Amino acid sequence: MDVFCSLLCDMIPKSCRHQGSFEVNSWSGSIEIGVTALDPGALDFPSSATGLKGGSWIVSGCSVLRDGRSVLEEYGKDLDQLSEGDRVGIQRSARGELHLWVNGQDCGAAASGLPPKLWAVVDLYGKCTQVTVVSSMNGMMNGDEVPELSCSHNRPDKFPNNLEPDTVLTEHQLFDVFNNAIVNDRGSSSGGGAVNSDSGTPGGGGGDSGNTNNTPSGNGGVGLAAVAGVMTTNDALLFHEKCGTLIKLSNNNKTAERRRPLDEFNNGVVMTNRPLRHNEMFEIRIDKLVDKWSGSIEIGVTTHNPNNLDYPATMTNLRSGTIMMSGCGILTNGKGTRREYCEFSLDELQEGDHIGLMRKASGALHFYINGIDQGVAAAQTPAVVYGVVDLYGMAVKVTIVHNHNHSDRLRRNNAIMRALSPDVGRRGPALSITPDSEGADRLLFHHNCGQKAAIISEGRTALRPHATDDFNHGVVLSSRPLRSNEVFQVRIDKMVDKWAGSIEIGVTTHNPAYLQLPSTMTNLRSGTWMMTGNGVMHNGTTILDEYGHNLDRLKAGDTVGVVRKEDGSLHFFVNGVAQGPAAWNVPPSVYAVVDLYGQAAQATIMDDMAIMDDMGDLLPLTEDSSECPTAMSPGSPCSVGGAITTNDLRFHHLHGTNAVITNGGRTALRQNCRSEFNDAIVISNRCLRDGELFEIIIQKMVDRWSGSIEADFLLPPLCPGVTAIRPDELEFPNTMTDIDYDTWMLSGTAVMQDGNTMRNNYGCDLDSLTTGSRIGMMRSASGDLHYYINGVDQGVACTGLPPEVYAVIDLYGQCVQVSITSSSGPLDNSLCTSNITEKSFPIHSPAGVAHRLHNKHGKNVVLLGDGCQGVRVGGYAHGIVFSAKELKADELFEVRIDEVDEQWCGSLHIGLTTLAPPELPSCPLSGLSPSLPQLRTKVTWLLCGSEVRRNGVLQRQNYGCSLDRLTVGNRVGVKRCSDDTMHIFIDGEDMGPAATAVAKNVYGVLDLYGRITAVSIVSSSLMEDIESVKAPSLSSESCSEAEEESTPVREVETEPCALVPTAVAFLENHGKNIQLSNQNLTAARVSSYNQGLLVAAQPLARQQLFQFQIDRLNPSWTSSLSLGVIGHSPDRLNFPSTACCLKRSAWLLQRDSVFHNSLKICENYGPNLDTCPEGTVLGLLVDTNSCLHLYVNGMDQGVAAQDIPSPCYTFIDLYGQCEQVTIVTNNVPAVGGESGETRCQGDMEKADMVDGIKESVCWTPPPEVNPNKTCEYQALCARFKDLLTLPDGYFNEDAKYNLCYCESCHKLRGDEAYYKRGEPPRDYALPFGWCRFALRIKTHCEVSNALKKWHIAYHGTSVGALRRTLDHSQLLPGTSSIFSVAPVKAEGPNGYTEPEENCAPGREVPRVRLSPTMRYSGMEMFAPKVQFRDPRSDRAHQAQVGFQVCVRPGSYKMGPQTLGNSEALDPRFSNSEIEWITKEQGGTLLYGLLIRVE
Repeated sequence: MDVFCSLLCDMIPKSCRHQGSFEVNSWSGSIEIGVTALDPGALDFPSSATGLKGGSWIVSGCSVLRDGRSVLEEYGKDLDQLSEGDRVGIQRSARGELHLWVNGQDCGAAASGLPPKLWAVVDLYGKCTQVTVVSSMNGMMNGDEVPELSCSHNRPDKFPNNLEPDTVLTEHQLFDVFNNAIVNDRGSSSGGGAVNSDSGTPGGGGGDSGNTNNTPSGNGGVGLAAVAGVMTTNDALLFHEKCGTLIKLSNNNKTAERRRPLDEFNNGVVMTNRPLRHNEMFEIRIDKLVDKWSGSIEIGVTTHNPNNLDYPATMTNLRSGTIMMSGCGILTNGKGTRREYCEFSLDELQEGDHIGLMRKASGALHFYINGIDQGVAAAQTPAVVYGVVDLYGMAVKVTIVHNHNHSDRLRRNNAIMRALSPDVGRRGPALSITPDSEGADRLLFHHNCGQKAAIISEGRTALRPHATDDFNHGVVLSSRPLRSNEVFQVRIDKMVDKWAGSIEIGVTTHNPAYLQLPSTMTNLRSGTWMMTGNGVMHNGTTILDEYGHNLDRLKAGDTVGVVRKEDGSLHFFVNGVAQGPAAWNVPPSVYAVVDLYGQAAQATIMDDMAIMDDMGDLLPLTEDSSECPTAMSPGSPCSVGGAITTNDLRFHHLHGTNAVITNGGRTALRQNCRSEFNDAIVISNRCLRDGELFEIIIQKMVDRWSGSIEADFLLPPLCPGVTAIRPDELEFPNTMTDIDYDTWMLSGTAVMQDGNTMRNNYGCDLDSLTTGSRIGMMRSASGDLHYYINGVDQGVACTGLPPEVYAVIDLYGQCVQVSITSSSGPLDNSLCTSNITEKSFPIHSPAGVAHRLHNKHGKNVVLLGDGCQGVRVGGYAHGIVFSAKELKADELFEVRIDEVDEQWCGSLHIGLTTLAPPELPSCPLSGLSPSLPQLRTKVTWLLCGSEVRRNGVLQRQNYGCSLDRLTVGNRVGVKRCSDDTMHIFIDGEDMGPAATAVAKNVYGVLDLYGRITAVSIVSSSLMEDIESVKAPSLSSESCSEAEEESTPVREVETEPCALVPTAVAFLENHGKNIQLSNQNLTAARVSSYNQGLLVAAQPLARQQLFQFQIDRLNPSWTSSLSLGVIGHSPDRLNFPSTACCLKRSAWLLQRDSVFHNSLKICENYGPNLDTCPEGTVLGLLVDTNSCLHLYVNGMDQGVAAQDIPSPCYTFIDLYGQCEQVTIVTNNVPAVGGESGETRCQGDMEKADMVDGIKESVCWTPPPEVNPNKTCEYQALCARFKDLLTLPDGYFNEDAKYNLCYCESCHKLRGDEAYYKRGEPPRDYALPFGWCRFALRIKTHCEVSNALKKWHIAYHGTSVGALRRTLDHSQLLPGTSSIFSVAPVKAEGPNGYTEPEENCAPGREVPRVRLSPTMRYSGMEMFAPKVQFRDPRSDRAHQAQVGFQVCVRPGSYKMGPQTLGNSEALDPRFSNSEIEWITKEQGGTLLYGLLIRVE
């Protein structure tokens, strides 16, 4: 055996002060020693030896680490306990074993299988500051002493020599001194310190002490401040022997494990064996997790002595003396005190992660995650507290990490240093065993990769070798940071079919050499941007839901890429096509990262790096490449122009059975043309660009068949719910008319969508084309489809096409062969621009008067131009200005930047505020803050830079383009939308929702701060004129055109006048069973059930709303009225028996469907007209875009049909139950109309919107119009409720709070599917298909608080549990409900549990499980069906019951569904968050009884 490195250690004295030296506190940790296969000549030294990879074995404390991961604990003598004069050595035996020697004693084999060529490594860490190599190899064996160094030499030479005795070093200086002191044993020869074990002698000669000065340069990580003093082994923190019933202790009570982890999820509480000292770190490592349960480890402190404590099932049940961190929040005595304490959630930690806590001497309690201090969790913690860990849910096994056991010290230290200074730990290129001198700049994968990943092909290819066995741990990073505008692109080489999900790509600020790689990059909670699926995530949180092409749909051979632009924006590419900006303000030094997740098994870096524009063209990486389309700012237009003349349009190699592609993809023909007439569909090789003409010439025809060419488009993947068809996914049918989804086609003169005719008599007839004719097709930027015949535009064929479409040619009938012409390509820039146009965003002119700034403003502001311009005349602050009026819903308040003063930093702030400027004092100096972030007297939402704040508190980061980048000429605006969200506009482009739950009465507010000194108004106030698509208010007074013209323009504070038709009546020509009266305003069917067709006498003008009221229904008949428009004069119309027989230019709305010429073109539109009760007001309107709208009680149901001709006439068919209607005019107000001020639904506060709980929200027929008329479904549910014999005292006496959510009722009310409720707002779904009976709220409950600040959820239960639940006014344990309540103990599949043998009865706290949607809690397993017989109809039905409840925010946890369903149960809620669980009694309030009958 050969001891090739032995050292004499000198330690820092605890108290040593002399000239030229300085005093430091005691550090935790000490010398680390080991070996490495890395050549020190090419080594980039990390901050600690435990950070060495690539074949390194390090002894740290009493642990042995290989490549930074612990492989052996409790080995040999604890190096942290060594003192000055002790000797330590390292040895590789001839058998390849590693031995540690301490003071001449062999500690045994620490590792085996070591390579022959190794270098010794010493880390002067913590307390150890100086060592000397013992030159005599036998000296250590024989115990020879080494001459002791004088006091003047017991400091390293790298200490600053200019420090005075009382100098206090900064934290960074101390860490540079004590933490970056790794040295390698190397000699003078080229072999360095490498040792050939066979020779038995170390290479390179003796160990000259001068070699110890070979310290690395750099300023790496940080060591954690240690506890004062060094704890002795006998006083070490351990787990107490008394613990939870399922806990098993081992490893000298340092390890705790929960038994039966797949059967039980609680009873896993463990505590420390003694109280924690001040500033003492209690840290544990997660050793094992299971995937079965929701929730995970919880950690904290308690004042309870473990000897006297009766351990609860979970520590959150303890109601005294306990502070616990659970998830990302803090619970004090079992109740939530801080919902979002830190950005890390304990439920998301992985095996190997560390969690710690420390009670400071000041009494403040801090938690640490992987060594990172999360801040103060509790300010005043009792002096005597024990550490406590709850192995709950997924957490199964943990081990106490003592200060001397630093297996993850490198990761913790670097994480802290990166938080203090982003530059620390990034000194040079990534760590490499064999540097590539030829391609040092080449982008490669870093060798430090995920546990299940491997790097091959000299760093160009990454793979998961066992992709069919594991689906994650496949993270790989680039070997160096990306440069600005440098595209990192990979090709997917291999896919597997076993898993869901696929490749993910993005960037991260973390250096791969020091990163502890997670199982998937979306688990990383700092410095990371990832594209996953078709969304974008930042630090594990989704910031864009529907961003681009879905990565989960990629195949082998597809490419994905990422680039960070010079302006800090992040862009992704899929198959070379730019997906647009995904994030802004991304820092410059970022590494590319690829996550080989799920199906993705292997990827290779593409060498042909370039910037690609959004047309797929390669652009050189020049300094001005930021000017290409992908580098444009969010507000800049995208033009297709330029010098790109190459036409790459071809036919795709995939096509129909009888089609043949020749001539390099330019020609397509149908083989066997005289025996086959179809199966010859061909498709373009790529999507068409906006304004790009795809033109073909007919080269050959045969006279055998009738019919000719068909041309159409079909769209590629967009979003869930729309069928995604690409050429390689299209199952080519016989003819394109067979495709019934996502297809627009021209056949003859008919325009067809999804196989149905949507328009006849289009401007051209394809059947008339001959050989030599040219036909082209083009999608404009506004989504219109144009056809061209021989170069002549035939006009708009249809509208509303998605952005990406493929051209398709069906060589059908006589057409045999076509070729793509040279004319194919972009037409003109007017069709290619993406600027906002009047077509895509209607601009109403006149839209109102210009906005003004209010005369109350900051003291440094002067208003000019009648309040249209604001100028800051001094200083850099006190520049707040307001809009002169409150902003209406969807009203944009926008300004243009006129002047910039570069001597200041910072920029303007913009937002919305509830502070009314008229309420400010006349002297603005005393009532206004110097800057907008300090304006907190009323609620204010604002954007500062790229941060969204509410009353100065940060709500969101990295929102849109930073305001700090704006300059002269840029425009910025703010809008409060009707969905109560705030949107910011930059140069006319909507940056998306910035804040939610914005109040109704808000003013626009600007802060002329820093650089921005002057702005001017460019927007106008919103006025509802005749150009508005909203229904005119028939309750307001009418005004003639002359009056309108003579009235001066003024700012209107009340509702403006709306256009009302001067004369509306029914035509004398009508169905034979119709009788007119009341000056032809009222029509009645006097006999039978049909022959009730009638038409309006006047044509329906654009933007004119025709309304009528249902006066009388006859329940003896089935079905009811229908209505619509016809495109020809009704004077000579031969009235058929029903409207269904109208087959010429007729659009009919019947039940919930839309028909055109008796063909159904739309289903599930609006409410079912057969269920409209008496008093319902129906209306029709054709807007300026020729779209037909249905109005129900004044609520627009959306577009029913398009391309309505002018003129058109309204018709009504009084069929079945409907026997009489009356036209609504200004003298006959619509139901719900009021003569005073009206309040639209968009103007309501969120607090008013609880399923229409307030009377003003939902429409109900007026008392004078048949008040006893109710929905039949609601009546059926009420009869079932009566059969339950529940006391009436439980229910609200006012029947108006009972709401039916059947399809007809909720559409009649205009209900949205989802609403938000509570503080903070949280989504919930309306219980469509159910009927709610409002419960009486107990007087002691805080009704207003529960209804406005609590969240809404649902709870399925059984009929047998109703009475007991209502008796106690809360959800209780022991009910027969399968879904609702269970003890904290895990449930079996049938919902029942057996009590623990040693558990005291009655100690378990009930666990209530809820859901924000009845699609989940209303499932039969949770709400079992019961059969009953309707006493009225004597028919058998099935019924289910449940509760609508209010839930206190912070009292519950969100968890995954427990049914094992793989499909999404509700499109709004993820299956991982669809179940809410609360343990708190009183955390729920019963609000309504829900009943569903089938």
